[in-house]
Amino acid sequence: MEAQDTPHVPHPPEFAAVARALATRPPPEPLPELAVPRAAVALLLRPGGEGLELLLIRRAEREGDPWSGHVALPGGREQPEDPAPEDTAARETREEVGIDVHAGGRLLGALEPVWPRSARAPNILVRPFVFGVPAGTRAVPNEEVDAAVWVPLAELRAPGAVTEHLLEMEGIGAMRFPALGTRGYVVWGLTHRIVSEFLALPLE
Repeated sequence: MEAQDTPHVPHPPEFAAVARALATRPPPEPLPELAVPRAAVALLLRPGGEGLELLLIRRAEREGDPWSGHVALPGGREQPEDPAPEDTAARETREEVGIDVHAGGRLLGALEPVWPRSARAPNILVRPFVFGVPAGTRAVPNEEVDAAVWVPLAELRAPGAVTEHLLEMEGIGAMRFPALGTRGYVVWGLTHRIVSEFLALPLE
């Protein structure tokens, strides 16, 4: 997935470093032949006073939503009208937080697809895409999102951000999952796997 430029959008050196790191990763593994729904999420980056910042959202509490109340990345299920998976991520980002990455952003690349490891979680394949947006870009959440916050990558990489998420599971008891904690947000599960892979990129 090559970075795509949008006219009149500044390209800070940090975006170039992210695009290079994504472009020089080993070729992706073939997608599993899973007859399951597919989704796409967006890792939105903007320049800030402490370097690049990542947008995290907290999903609204909704009955029947397996990710109700979770900290997540903007995104959702692919729809037949979406030309490509990255367009799914862009559409969902526009709908959920009011940011049009096609008009004011730049696609920097993609990460490896992920899917739940637990049989108790919905069976879905999620493709993450990384976008750069201008400094000062604001998120305006819709009814599906309770809150949105821009967090410096340096904060997420700090040793103090490493934590665990304790989840009570019926018939099993308490289980511990690796997580990142910052500003009252706890990132775990699929989102933790995606964000951790991104944070491990050599952004030199």
